[in-house]
Amino acid sequence: MRTYPITQRLLAGTPMGGAAERLGAHVARLGPLPGDRRRDIIPSLEASGLLGRGGAGFPVGRKWRAMAERRHGDAVIVANGAEGEPASFKDRVLMANRPHLVIDGAILAAEAVGAGEIVLYVGGEHEAAVAAMSRALMERGDERRPPLRIVTAPVGYVAGEATAAVHYINAGDARPTTTPPRMSERGVDGRPTLVQNVESLAYAALIARFGEDWYRTAGRSETPGTGLITVTGAAEQQGVREIELGTTVGEVAAASGAGSHAVQAVVLGGYFGTWARAEDVWDLPLDPAGMRAGGLAFGCGIVGLLPEGRCGVTATAEIMGFMADESAGQCGPCVYGLRALGDATARVARGRAEADDLDRIERWTAQLPGRGACHHPDGAVQLLASALDVFGDEFNRHARMRRCSVTRSRLDVA
Repeated sequence: MRTYPITQRLLAGTPMGGAAERLGAHVARLGPLPGDRRRDIIPSLEASGLLGRGGAGFPVGRKWRAMAERRHGDAVIVANGAEGEPASFKDRVLMANRPHLVIDGAILAAEAVGAGEIVLYVGGEHEAAVAAMSRALMERGDERRPPLRIVTAPVGYVAGEATAAVHYINAGDARPTTTPPRMSERGVDGRPTLVQNVESLAYAALIARFGEDWYRTAGRSETPGTGLITVTGAAEQQGVREIELGTTVGEVAAASGAGSHAVQAVVLGGYFGTWARAEDVWDLPLDPAGMRAGGLAFGCGIVGLLPEGRCGVTATAEIMGFMADESAGQCGPCVYGLRALGDATARVARGRAEADDLDRIERWTAQLPGRGACHHPDGAVQLLASALDVFGDEFNRHARMRRCSVTRSRLDVA
């Protein structure tokens, strides 16, 4: 598995985990943003095949072109680094260590689409990231660029959703809003707004320097380039790493100190992702396009390794409980549907299932998608549906026999 320890990769440069790379070191390593490349950045992004890294995987060049071709209004760029996904650390690690790459990308986006303001939207609980981004802005002083400010996002899973980010910047309320109007028409302060994940912006800053052909030299499957992933669970070396897209799950696990015998299942894409049996995905390339075609999600780049000694039903119940707690509180499917699913799944996990809990979980999981005011319930039930497939026998054992085969114990039914 190649991890690209050369100067032109996102995590190259000064050692990770120490002080953030200073502006002088950043420019010495990569050079300044070249003026002649800025005019051609949208065609270059389109040719590179760069996909957004916030979870949806939409082509970055196409997104920027749509904003650049709008017919009216001074635009706003929102660099989204809220990262409310509990299992993801990539965005905060990137901002805390390479803040100038993110700022470069935001400036590039502003110039490309004609934006008059940049908002760095950083998770308030990510203290190292907030400090690094603030220090980086001070280093840049009065350089010529659009006005740039930092807004600290509140703690919360939905706070990083694009419309929720704009709603918070405008009104101090980090809840998703419905469309129309689209953010590209009316977002921050009523102006057309481009919301882009910070990793996507950092890659754009590298492509501006080295070109689309450079970016496409990496990539072993359908999607070119490299990407940041967060490895959690059974790995001895958990954390963030940059991989060549197309690297397999098994290669990531091995590089993280986890052998196939130690992993029973993998959650891919995070809490909006899917569970899969380890043996089914061990040779799976981590490639957004290929995974999507197979009904899986690269999402925000989470590879969660469930060890053999951990119960998948219990792990799923913990996630469902979290997702219910993180409801946006705007509609019945989210407020009542997710809470009912979370409570029923918790009862099954503890061996306290009511007679029809498992039937209700299966029925509600099929009924809930598409009914919410936002996509929060959809993501939660997608993960639960995959859990019912991967851990189906264990769900039945917990619900009917009140036993767990993983812990080899009778569950507490008191």
